[in-house]
Amino acid sequence: MTEEIMMAVDSKLFGVWFLIGAALVFWMQAGFAMVEAGFTRAKNTGNILMKNLMDFCIGTVMFILIGFGLLLGEDLLGLIGKPGFDIFTCYGDFGWSDFVFNLVFCATTATIVSGAMAERTKFLSYCIYSGVISALIYPIEAHWIWGGGWLAQMGFHDFAGSCAIHMTGGLSALIGAKILGPRIGKFSRDKSGAVTKVNAFPGHNLPLGCLGVFILWLGWYGFNGAAAVSVEQLGSIFVTTTIAPAIATVVCMVFTWVRFGKPDISMCLNASLAGLVAITAPCDVADALGSVVIGAVAGLLVVFGVWLLDYVLAVDDPVGAVAVHFMNGVWGTLAVGLFATTSAPGNDTLTGLFYGGGLGLLGKQAVGVLGVCAWTAVTITITFFIIKATVGLRVTAEEEIVGLDSCEHGLPSAYAGFSIMDISNTMTMEVNENTDLGNEEYESASELQRNAAVRVVEMPAAAAGSGIFKVVIISKLSRYEKVKKVMNDLGVTGMTVTQVMGCGIQKGAGEMYRGVEMDATLLPKVKIEVVVSKIPVASVIEAAKKALYTGRIGDGKIFVYNVDKVVKIRTGEENFAALQDVE
Repeated sequence: MTEEIMMAVDSKLFGVWFLIGAALVFWMQAGFAMVEAGFTRAKNTGNILMKNLMDFCIGTVMFILIGFGLLLGEDLLGLIGKPGFDIFTCYGDFGWSDFVFNLVFCATTATIVSGAMAERTKFLSYCIYSGVISALIYPIEAHWIWGGGWLAQMGFHDFAGSCAIHMTGGLSALIGAKILGPRIGKFSRDKSGAVTKVNAFPGHNLPLGCLGVFILWLGWYGFNGAAAVSVEQLGSIFVTTTIAPAIATVVCMVFTWVRFGKPDISMCLNASLAGLVAITAPCDVADALGSVVIGAVAGLLVVFGVWLLDYVLAVDDPVGAVAVHFMNGVWGTLAVGLFATTSAPGNDTLTGLFYGGGLGLLGKQAVGVLGVCAWTAVTITITFFIIKATVGLRVTAEEEIVGLDSCEHGLPSAYAGFSIMDISNTMTMEVNENTDLGNEEYESASELQRNAAVRVVEMPAAAAGSGIFKVVIISKLSRYEKVKKVMNDLGVTGMTVTQVMGCGIQKGAGEMYRGVEMDATLLPKVKIEVVVSKIPVASVIEAAKKALYTGRIGDGKIFVYNVDKVVKIRTGEENFAALQDVE
């Protein structure tokens, strides 16, 4: 009797955990929305949020109508489930938990595609292909794996969806991004159309992207662990789901640090997700050592994937969806055949190549990868070409430049009340690399070098004679404190300071973003305005030049205006003499 009671308690307990896991997977929709929004430009944020909301809602409709039946209906020849409407006709005996659990996974597959096609896809087109993925593409291949189809009968293993979800979504993203074409300005091309340069489009809000990664990581414990059938198995899954992404992120950080000179933030965020994707299929059959190797490969594979798309395939993927989900979905699926071990709780039959199991399991995993890729590639390609030929897949160039928030949704900004200027790859200029003057010390620099570094633009007779002068200093942000100090030392008691944007001959950026060098575009500057009369204007100019000087052309610029005439006109001659005595 005691044993029966404990079995009943365990059954109820894991039934509740199953639904909690489904809720965690649903919460991952928020994570995908935050990652995609953060890694793209501000002018498209509202569109991205709308898409991530609607792919779940549209997916629910399509899953009710046909998707659930194709996935978990009575097996027909190992290919599809028998469609039905039991949710309406036999609700009292319906598998409510299975429906909700599989629905949230279906929505995850559809939302992966959104990131790779962000910033230039029509919203209507997105709704259509998202519906096709939820109604047809995902349910059929998932039936092969989890619904009793031919892959399940063969012995293929994908515990939580490296193949069924991530690889499918990532491959759809790759095909969609290729058909859609890159964002305007992403690739520079010569007259023949060959890519000569890849341009970086930095994400507008990395804190938002980072929050999304943490949300996804939390949700992944439900993603991988919800189907566990024992406490021991659940604990092991949590361990592997923690180790793989952590190792992937560390490996990616070290590699980008060595390769690019500095650890790449956005690439490391991608690496965390890559490790999670890679461990999703083998999370229940791998041990700690296997998880370390799986994660390490994922951390390198995601960097390779981003490079491959940018520099070889010329496919524009704003968020790294293809590198994260497709490439690591394939890797994670094959990793089952390499790292499965019977020491993992609940695994009594599967043994990978590296644990003495031979090539049998690895071969089955490879067949599964090829089969699912073939189905996905054919159906999603047909879908995209039909959309392109009918309603159109891509927005116009004008709409893309203005932003999808305004053109597709009538939303002026997703950040109402905040002033946001999108300076990424707008007003890109050609820069002269030879700005070094060969002397970083102001005192030992020649007059020619000083004037080349900080140019002084004077009004006629500005530096001579008495009167009131306005001096405008354009400075780098990094030199502002030094300029302020020397002005105070001179006795200047008032300054007007404004943050401005500008560009000149000096190169403003040589940093790397996701392995791509960022161009110098509009650079943040400080405009300092001072008005002097008793303090010699020449002293102000000399002090400012010394503070701005770093030994490079374009360190700053100084404008000097004689404002005597303006003051005389506005105040009258009788008040002008008094004003001259006031600093």
